[in-house]
Amino acid sequence: MSPAKTDSWPVTVIPGAPGPELLREIQTVIDAAEDTDGNPPFSEQTLVELKATAAGPHSVLTLLTYAPEDASPTASEDLAGVAVVVLNGSEGVLEIAVHPTYRNEGVGAILADKLVEVRGLQGIKAWSHGDHEAAADLAASYGYRAIRELWRMRLVRQTPSSAETADLGTADGVTLRTFVPHQDEEAWLAANAAAFAHHPEQGAMTLADLQARMAEDWFDPAGFFLAVDANDEILGFHWTKVHPARSGQAAIGEVYVVGVTPAAQGLGLGKVLTRQGIDHLQKAGLSAIMLYVDADNEAAVALYRKLGFTKWDSDVMYGPMSA
Repeated sequence: MSPAKTDSWPVTVIPGAPGPELLREIQTVIDAAEDTDGNPPFSEQTLVELKATAAGPHSVLTLLTYAPEDASPTASEDLAGVAVVVLNGSEGVLEIAVHPTYRNEGVGAILADKLVEVRGLQGIKAWSHGDHEAAADLAASYGYRAIRELWRMRLVRQTPSSAETADLGTADGVTLRTFVPHQDEEAWLAANAAAFAHHPEQGAMTLADLQARMAEDWFDPAGFFLAVDANDEILGFHWTKVHPARSGQAAIGEVYVVGVTPAAQGLGLGKVLTRQGIDHLQKAGLSAIMLYVDADNEAAVALYRKLGFTKWDSDVMYGPMSA
């Protein structure tokens, strides 16, 4: 990695969410990085926070670095990289995106150095989406080590036969239905919090987080399945997602989130719901389906392997050596 050129690569610090014009510039960097790497440089929650009108210094810290005119033949005050810290009290999660044109120029180090200057790294963890070698080197230079691994797994197969989908049965008294907007939000949030009580991101989802996702173009309640009891209480759910085609890549479905409440554990709902969502996505013409799962979640990994998923890629979270 080249030494950080802090004198010639200016950094703009924004305490809070950026305005619409800067957000468009940031999205350009995000899109370019995703097209090159094959995976998004920022997590979905970070994008939600960047777009949130209520996001302020208490929740988001944005750092932007611009390339000087002599950095490349095409440079003209180009946004070379962006770092976003999503804050939760004294803790935060850092993610960095560098435009492919300006890689191997020390851009990540420039942004990290500025973060140290304006806030420090106390309580900060960092994601590397795709587990890039440059990110691992940068993390090590600040005394960080890998503390969590999130796998991306993928299923590629033809639409299952009618015999395979016919046994999507459920436990006695349990039925499957789809999510109803403006009716199921609070009940689903309660079920989600119970199902993911120990999950650092999913279990903390708020009504605002849910509504932000429901406002996205990809949201489709027809692909959001709920397992309910005779009283219509939510026992489990499978929320699917479709990623549109981009840069020559075909559209891909996602097992977005599958959860079962503690009270319904042992009924086999996890497998039923997962297969229901897969069937829905494949009938929509999506031959490839992906999902995220913590590498150390042995039960979930085993289930997904039985369903035909294989490891595709991984994201790595870094934290201080002492963590």
